[in-house]
Amino acid sequence: MTHLRVVLTGILLSVAALTITVAETRHDGDTAGDSGMRGPYVALGDSYTSGPRIPAQSGRPAGCARSDHNYPALLAAGLELGPRMYRDMSCSGATTANLASPQHTDDGLNPAQLSALSGRTRLVTLGIGGNDIGFGEMLTRCLTMGTVYGVVARLKDVSEDAPCRERYVKDGTDSTRQRMAALGTRLSGLLEEIGRHAPEARVYIVGYPAILPPGDTGCGLALPLAPGDIAYLREKEHQLNDVLRRQARAAGATYVDTYTASREHGACSAGNTRWIEPMIPRSPAAPVHPNARGQREMARIVLRAMRATR
Repeated sequence: MTHLRVVLTGILLSVAALTITVAETRHDGDTAGDSGMRGPYVALGDSYTSGPRIPAQSGRPAGCARSDHNYPALLAAGLELGPRMYRDMSCSGATTANLASPQHTDDGLNPAQLSALSGRTRLVTLGIGGNDIGFGEMLTRCLTMGTVYGVVARLKDVSEDAPCRERYVKDGTDSTRQRMAALGTRLSGLLEEIGRHAPEARVYIVGYPAILPPGDTGCGLALPLAPGDIAYLREKEHQLNDVLRRQARAAGATYVDTYTASREHGACSAGNTRWIEPMIPRSPAAPVHPNARGQREMARIVLRAMRATR
């Protein structure tokens, strides 16, 4: 998802931390020698894949904001894939259109992500769709309206507790449903393209981790949302993941559920347990995006799914 622009203070990771991260990715008996898991591996996706602002930022173009500690990099390290066996094409702000067409960023042009695929490719991960349905824009609008709601609610009784939902739902029709349907159609065609470009590859579609807390309890200034809008946005994320799950099943790919394990680790969780940073991050990451812990846990979940289907 397109990251919200908030100025952060960069924090460099130590060499020891790098070693620990790779070691943690390989736990639970994960082995690089698993049959069918030695690549070549190509990672496709948006900013939830690329890892904006997580040290160290690497790769070209710089505008894609790829971290060398995003879940694709950790997967590649855990599988002991060398530079020639691993390509990360993920890019912040990417939509499904950028899988088949180049993406212009603020700092360079990212080639069409599918261009990295070939008949030699054996592993593909894909994390995409949030930007297609405008989830980042929706979240920004809901946060703005939630801030106003909080001020008004303190001054007087407010009967409507979901002002942002009212912006998207008119006469019982939710405008995001059309976007969801269009996303499903595009994904269907793109998964066919992946199959044509990389017929021998196992494809894993990675769902989005939980952003919001269970229930209608907010988290104050960290994510100033009206109670009803928390439920609404959580519903939209569920629907997005459902689209990804259905398309994976239809294409014979594997859907990887990162939501279930992350439900208690969203942006409202304690700083030492959260996988997603709030509006003002406390750890190096883009606002409302996975931090290093989140990327590490996502890598662990994806690797476990790979081993289960090898």
